[in-house]
Amino acid sequence: MKKFNVKKEVEGITKFIKDYFKEHNLKGVVLGISGGKDSAVVAALFARALGSENVLGVTLPCHSIKTDKSDAKLVAEKYNFELLNIDLTNVYDEFKKQIYKINNFTDEELKNSDINVKPRLRMASVYYLAALYTELKCGTYVVAGTGNKCELYVGYFTKGGDSTFDIGVINDYTVDEVIKIGEYLEVPDQVIHKAPSDGLSGLTDEDKLGVKYKDIASYMNGEPVYEEVKKKIERLHNNSLHKFNIPIYKRQWLKWKNLKLECMVENLCHSTKDIIIVLK
Repeated sequence: MKKFNVKKEVEGITKFIKDYFKEHNLKGVVLGISGGKDSAVVAALFARALGSENVLGVTLPCHSIKTDKSDAKLVAEKYNFELLNIDLTNVYDEFKKQIYKINNFTDEELKNSDINVKPRLRMASVYYLAALYTELKCGTYVVAGTGNKCELYVGYFTKGGDSTFDIGVINDYTVDEVIKIGEYLEVPDQVIHKAPSDGLSGLTDEDKLGVKYKDIASYMNGEPVYEEVKKKIERLHNNSLHKFNIPIYKRQWLKWKNLKLECMVENLCHSTKDIIIVLK
């Protein structure tokens, strides 16, 4: 397998960010800082490309682990960007009260909905801040995504939540590659080597997925993995295909209208030929 040239990749990402912001006349970026490796690396890359003064980080605790917030602060201090905190715990709790007014659902019935509503609340908050800072700074702020290639492949993201962003810079890199980029950019060791988790469910990503990121990367690279692991990865990927493309129905009458138009043009062409023959 081709050796990963971290210096070349970082320079490529930096140029990509600078070019995109210049082309679209953008000023800054907003992103959620979870205290994990992915958001830390993304923040470091944008601080490198745009200057830390044009990066806004935000912690969005929602019944979250306290150390995540302190790790996020460590990242902000390292790269010298502004870090805000919006505690969504009360917002989430109030939302749940409204849900219980509909019916007395069990915890098991609500489990998946509860897990996914949290990143949706977070993303709504991040976009709110992007719009606010666009006004305050007199220049457009956009939202950065923080998902990596392994997560994306198996659909480990929330539609309308962390899948929603304006620019992605680590989405084509596996977890191991993100770690190498982070080490190159000197992301604090306790953050870059932290077990990946959503900070919401109390479980690591790999616990929730039932498969290791290293195995997902190996599978994507065409390297051998155990048959059981292969089937698990393929099942996760196939079950998540609906997350990647939104089908849009095209009205049938438009197809019929276009067909009629084609027939009219064809008839007109034939009529024109007939007129030419008569004139001759």
